[in-house]
Formats: sequence, C-alpha cells, structure tokens
Amino acid sequence: MAPMRAEPFNDSSALIDFVINQGNGVKGLSEMGLKALPRQYIQPLEERMCMINITTQESIPIIDMSNPNDPEVVKLICEAASKWGFFQIINHDVPIEVLENVKDATYKFFGLSAEVKNKYSKEHSSSNNVRFGTSFTPQAEKALEWKDYLSLFYVSEEEASALWPLACREQVLDYMRKSEVVIKQLLKMLMKGLNVNEIDETKESLLMGSMRTNLNYYPKCPNPELTVGVGRHSDVSTLTILLQDEIGGLFVRENNGDNWIHVPPIKGSLVINVGDALQIMSNGKYKSVEHRVVANGYNNRISVPIFINPRPSDMIGPLPELIKDGEKPIYKQVLYSDYVKHFFRKGHDGKKTIAFAEL
Repeated sequence: MAPMRAEPFNDSSALIDFVINQGNGVKGLSEMGLKALPRQYIQPLEERMCMINITTQESIPIIDMSNPNDPEVVKLICEAASKWGFFQIINHDVPIEVLENVKDATYKFFGLSAEVKNKYSKEHSSSNNVRFGTSFTPQAEKALEWKDYLSLFYVSEEEASALWPLACREQVLDYMRKSEVVIKQLLKMLMKGLNVNEIDETKESLLMGSMRTNLNYYPKCPNPELTVGVGRHSDVSTLTILLQDEIGGLFVRENNGDNWIHVPPIKGSLVINVGDALQIMSNGKYKSVEHRVVANGYNNRISVPIFINPRPSDMIGPLPELIKDGEKPIYKQVLYSDYVKHFFRKGHDGKKTIAFAEL
C-alpha cells in the first residue's frame, strides 16, 4: 500500500507558497500536526535511511585537545583527517557556556514568527550575506529536504551588528570568535602533516579567508523514514566545525565503503570535518567525506556549523609545497567562487562536486 501523504499540499504551488514565500519553513509544516509527509518531501528509495547499511562496529575518532602541542595529538588529528575525514574534539578551548548560548539563540531565532524570519529570506533580505531558507536548493531538487536554516556570512563586526538578527547576533559572533583559536590550532596541525611548517598571512587567508555560520533547525517529521534532514554531500569548505545538540542524527560514510556511521552527540564536543577545499589543497591527502542527516519523528533537532573557507576570489589547487618535489597534482587550479556556485546549482549528490576540480 502506498504511504499516506498530506492532502492540503497536493498542489506544489500551495506548498511552496506556505513553506518558502510566507516563510513558514518546514517548522510551520511540522507544527500543523500533519499525519503524513507532503509528497514533495518523499525521497527516492535509494536516498532513504531505511535503504542504507548502518554499522555500529566503528566510530569516528574522539580526540582530546587539552594539550594541542603534543606531537601525539597532531598525529591523531592528521590520521583522522586522512582516514576518516571526520573526528570529534573534546577539552578544546571553546567554553561550554558559549556553545550553550548559541544553541539557545538558535531556538530563539526559529521561535520567531514566520513574518519576522521571512525578512531574512532570499526575496527580502537586505544582503546576500544573511539568508533564511529551507531545504538546500529547492529550485534544483527532485525532492525537498526536511530542514530550515539561517545562513550568516561573516564580513565584519560592523556588518554583523547592522544586519544579523538580534535574536542570535551576539551569540553567533561570540561562538565564531572563541572558535578561531581552535580553528588555527587545527589548521597548524593539519599543515604540519603535509610538511607545511609555516602558515604565513597569504596561506592563512587561503585556508580561512572567509567564514559562514549556519543555524540549522530540523523539526519533528511525520514519516521520517521517507525523507532526509540533509541529503548525501561533502562540504565545500576547508574545515567545518559543527556543534550538534543531544538528539543525534548525523551519519558519515565509512571509509571506502557502503556503510554509514552515526556521530554520537557528546556534550561539549565539536565535530570537525575536512571539506573539499582542503582535499584539493592537500592533493587528496586529507579526505572530505560524504555525510547526511536523518529526519526525526519524535524530536526537534538543531546544529550550528561554522564553515571555514577560502575567500570567493581565491584560486585553490594543490599547495605548491606538495608538488614542488615532483608529486603529481590530481586537481587543477579553480576559482573558489566557481566551485561553490557549482555545488549550489544542483541538489545534494554525494561527492560529485569534487569532479569539477579534477585533472
């Protein structure tokens, strides 16, 4: 028997109007108490969580950062970035209250009325750097994803103070400021693993010249087994620093396999993953890995990633230090903004974006 669906939104234009144009998002759908999932959110069979293999035999590394200068810690970080592309850090320098405050602020923002949130939508926001939206790229997706988000691209404290929503502005800025120490520690370690021992101003700018923070909201979902919170993808960043709440639902593809590994929430930890930009710059030594988020039938979930990126105007390719001794480059030089545009002009499709940079 076909699954029951939500009748009020059989008409796609009515759904798009309610979810996107009016700014209700999937949070608005969830709060209607729908008994069944609107058909626009039903994923193809092969993308549903019930069709994938989950392994409980393995887990991504959990690394203690209390002594970041310890060579053993450096070794563990570099190994995790090479083998897994994902790891969790504990005992890092970001205070727990900063993490709790940004989680509270995320709930505060998504608790605002649709009318207020909609002021930050693509159609109404006064800047491309502040964007409230839903799903991933609705106009390009075959099936929508069960997620709302606020995306904040950092330009300056002045712009953030002028344009970012009051409900979360200070908390996000504080989270970004306090995370910067950890980001620099991690990049220093990862460069050391590539025998790049000096991070000068130019290299620092290439690795972390721009930052974007997203506040993600995954509301309770009818028929969560038929949809996804986020589809299979790898990030386009250098590194992603993710704060997740206690609900769980993030899955990472096992190294070179078909199994998926759950990333368990650990209070106070941060999840770190390698993005495509670092895979390209490391000439494939560090791996950006596919991950996805499941929908949840019982709980609302939030997460707050900081994407550490090159600047849009940067050319990215294998670092010169890696190819000067004859190592063959496997990626070409690409303009970072072109790479990002390529990622956003299609639905989530696993690791396909990286082909854009392959030689």
